[in-house]
Amino acid sequence: MGLFIEFHLIQNFAPSNLNRDDTGAPKDAIFGGQRRARVSSQCFKRAIRLKSAELGAIPSEFGSVRTLKLKELLAKQLTDRGHANADIQIVTALAAAGFKVKDDGKTEYLLFLGQGEIDQLAELIHTHWDALCASTIGETKKTKKEAKASAPPEVIKEAKAILNGQKAVDVAMFGRMLADLPEVNQYAACQVAHAISTHRVEREFDYFTAVDDKGDIDETGAGMIGQVEFNSATFYRYAVIDPLKLLENLKGDKDLALEGIGAFTQAMARAIPTGKQNTFAAHNPPSFVGVVLRHSSPFNLANAFEKPVWPRQDQELTALSVEKLAEHDAKVTGAYGDGKDAWAYLDLTGAWPETKGSSQKDLNTLAEWVVKHVSTELGA
Repeated sequence: MGLFIEFHLIQNFAPSNLNRDDTGAPKDAIFGGQRRARVSSQCFKRAIRLKSAELGAIPSEFGSVRTLKLKELLAKQLTDRGHANADIQIVTALAAAGFKVKDDGKTEYLLFLGQGEIDQLAELIHTHWDALCASTIGETKKTKKEAKASAPPEVIKEAKAILNGQKAVDVAMFGRMLADLPEVNQYAACQVAHAISTHRVEREFDYFTAVDDKGDIDETGAGMIGQVEFNSATFYRYAVIDPLKLLENLKGDKDLALEGIGAFTQAMARAIPTGKQNTFAAHNPPSFVGVVLRHSSPFNLANAFEKPVWPRQDQELTALSVEKLAEHDAKVTGAYGDGKDAWAYLDLTGAWPETKGSSQKDLNTLAEWVVKHVSTELGA
């Protein structure tokens, strides 16, 4: 039987533009026949990764980097090891691993690498420095094919072996695809849904002006005029982790997997996208964070809001949304569940049924509950 850790959040944001489309407007979607505010899964994944790194819950050697500037990162490490002007050696070693560096010093596409992979690539170049120098005498620029062909055989053999994730927690959680190296792709242990508003939303426009502080007395009017679109919404957020897949991606390291799950629980609740925050400062934590361990299959509960929640004068939208979430979960699990679900929750609305799971006093105790129960489920 499987095991799935689900996260269900209700989060109300003040006027904001957290995730923009190509026109600069807040992203949205039609759901249940009504327009809803939306924040993309990719946007929240990045916010979760950055918040997890900020919290420092995962040792740095198991961190990750998404970048085009791998050559620059390796050059810095090699400079620290006494190897200046290592450009051609880095290009040759990366070609051996399967990566091309363009004339501007950046890789062909955005890479998602574990910090351990970057460190070991630097160590590879350091260890085989003399051989790399000998193989690249007089060369300044070459194609990826030429660079790989000139690499010492031992570098070619070792380079690709490094690209196995090196137990980077974010890579294990969110997976990756390297177009030229399908053999080192990693299937994600975590899925994150697009956040959508539980209610109908209309876009709004902020018409703004700016005054020139040094304007002369005869210079009337604004120094600048513009407008920005925004909205305010109560969002339903959902994510699910397959801990057995996470354990597999982390080479069977149960302690690291549990650290990753605890860090994700914290970061999922604390992560807030950075879009237009200097304009709106919408730093609003979730009103409800529910975590459930399921065994039959994961259940995204977004259909609780297929019919939009409508505002009431006597109750907050967040509380109404939490009520509908609990009701829908009861219906879905009654029809498709196995009766073994275990809930824990942090509820600031008071709307979640007290009989439905274990109430937690704060986010730290909720994260501890998750780690403890998952550890028990995974066994020794």
